[in-house]
Amino acid sequence: MAIRTHSGEAAMIERERSRAGVAGRRADADAKPAAAPVIFVVDDDVAVRSSLRRLISSVGFAVEVFPSARAFLEAPRPAVPGCLVLDVRLPGLSGLDLQRELAATDAELPIIFLTGHGDIPMSVRAMKAGAVEFLTKPFREQELLDAIRSAIERDRTMRAERQERTELRRRYASLTARERDVLAGIVAGLLNKQIAGELGTSEATVKEQRGHLMAKMEAGSVAELVRFAARLGITPGAGKVAGADG
Repeated sequence: MAIRTHSGEAAMIERERSRAGVAGRRADADAKPAAAPVIFVVDDDVAVRSSLRRLISSVGFAVEVFPSARAFLEAPRPAVPGCLVLDVRLPGLSGLDLQRELAATDAELPIIFLTGHGDIPMSVRAMKAGAVEFLTKPFREQELLDAIRSAIERDRTMRAERQERTELRRRYASLTARERDVLAGIVAGLLNKQIAGELGTSEATVKEQRGHLMAKMEAGSVAELVRFAARLGITPGAGKVAGADG
């Protein structure tokens, strides 16, 4: 069996199940409950898949299981937080191959690797590529559950950051070319008068454009505007405002 329960773990898992039940009842009572996470399991061993499904679902998580990496890639996935419990050695596309494929898309998931072999170089590669955990079979049930909870929190954070970037790109796309020039000047730490000199326009015009771009970017302060710009990869230039010649 791929999973083992150590002394005292049964009580811990029972507490997990109890907390999951309470959380579920609270979510039902909430008018706008948070999206329930889904745990994806990819393992070519049917007994392992069945065992993992029982364990993970027993603490309140939704579980979807797949016999191969290709089956996982071809299945639609709900847009909710989650993680991937992934066997390293799979027929066809390996676990590490799947990790690379997901990393190349905007659908990256936190991964918990499972292996029947204590392959240290492989585990190092997986962790460097962003894996949450690398567990060797047989592993303790609580180890896996703890790793899953950590992975879900990581995914929630990653999703929030992706959503923020998408929204900031939308706002930035609404700026005119000259408003983007003014933004670059603000990020570079220039005063309105200096930006006007760089752009060959009046200080009053820069003030007006500055007000417009602040409103479009929905920034409540210059500090927040600069933070938004940094999230978009806009950093202080070497002096001349980008686009000043346009």
